[in-house]
Amino acid sequence: MGAYLSSWLGGGAATDSSESSSEPSSVIVFHSSNRWQLHFNDSKKIPKLMVVDFSASWCPPCKLMEPVINEMSSKFADVEFIKIDVDELSDVAQEFGVKAMPTFVLLKQGKEVDRVVGAKKDELEKKVEKHRVKPKFAA
Repeated sequence: MGAYLSSWLGGGAATDSSESSSEPSSVIVFHSSNRWQLHFNDSKKIPKLMVVDFSASWCPPCKLMEPVINEMSSKFADVEFIKIDVDELSDVAQEFGVKAMPTFVLLKQGKEVDRVVGAKKDELEKKVEKHRVKPKFAA
């Protein structure tokens, strides 16, 4: 339904609501390269970690990682999770040099800080932990 609403509203970002999770997902799905570019440019101004999941609907490892990403988006509320279908937005996938699926690109202020290629849940979670903005406490 998210894709339907998104196309009806002009191809904007839609929140993916997977039925496999008990909590609503906060993964943002882009269906338009222009909307992605606007969002990406805005993200350069904020030090928040962005995890971009490059996947494909026909990719079994991508399907395996979908509930994992939904769970991480709930666990790490301070991190922005984005999903991009490589067939739908091939220009964006090409821009990031995606050659295999799934590929997770970790960005901060528009710059790649890390990358995970493949359905490697533990590695992805460790890298998200490493790069997310942590609260700073006075010493």
